[in-house]
Amino acid sequence: MLRVGKLTDYATVILSIMAKDKHHVFAAMEMAALTGIALPTVSKVLKILVNAKILMSVRGAKGGYLLAGEPNGITVAAIISALEGPIALTECSLSKQACTAASGCGIRANWHVINQTIYNALASVTLADLIKPAVGLEEAYVPLASLYQ
Repeated sequence: MLRVGKLTDYATVILSIMAKDKHHVFAAMEMAALTGIALPTVSKVLKILVNAKILMSVRGAKGGYLLAGEPNGITVAAIISALEGPIALTECSLSKQACTAASGCGIRANWHVINQTIYNALASVTLADLIKPAVGLEEAYVPLASLYQ
């Protein structure tokens, strides 16, 4: 099963709130209260998102955090990459040195195709898409073949 970590999940919750009020400067304490996520965890996520240039920090008495760009320009792939690192299903997709069997492997290139397809799918979904009202699964289904073009 493919899963993102809790921090990535928290990041999407935090960013979805910020995207709904994109000009508001959110303090970490305010965000913790809005989300129910512990303040130290919120602070950690906010710092990671600032380092990834997904958020900007504002200093001063009315300081805090706000989106560094428009919600339709922030992709799920960028969010996941910021929290989890490069998106890859297998170690060999990132580096030949990560696998002791790489020299005799005949499917490494195929894993690259799979990883690229997954990355393209995640890059095609934006923060703006995440905050839209949910639709039924039948309407939301997108065949993977249509994403790999």
